[in-house]
Amino acid sequence: MDLISLLAEERIKQAEANGEFRNLPGAGKPLELEDLSGVPEDMRMSYKILKNAGYIPPEMELQKEIVALRDLLHVCTNDTERACYRKRISEKEIQYEALLQKLKRNSPGTLSQYREQIEHKLT
Repeated sequence: MDLISLLAEERIKQAEANGEFRNLPGAGKPLELEDLSGVPEDMRMSYKILKNAGYIPPEMELQKEIVALRDLLHVCTNDTERACYRKRISEKEIQYEALLQKLKRNSPGTLSQYREQIEHKLT
């Protein structure tokens, strides 16, 4: 072990002997580990930073808005307002589908390249 590791081990043992690790919040409870297997390894740190800062990807934001509008539609009793909510839901769903298509086109892979080649030949 190097000097820093030995020093750290010594301080940990000293803190344990002094009882500094007793009654810590979350003691005896399992750790809440996030499953980041779907996030590329080189992007995990930036993903966690954005997530902790409250950033929501645009597609998730649109999904939240659609769910909120559907909830409002469900409890609404005025026919005019219901029509307005239906229109807004439809607009948000169109935006969501367009965003998903854009994300699929920008994703690397043979399927998207194949699709682009076919679209190019058909146009």
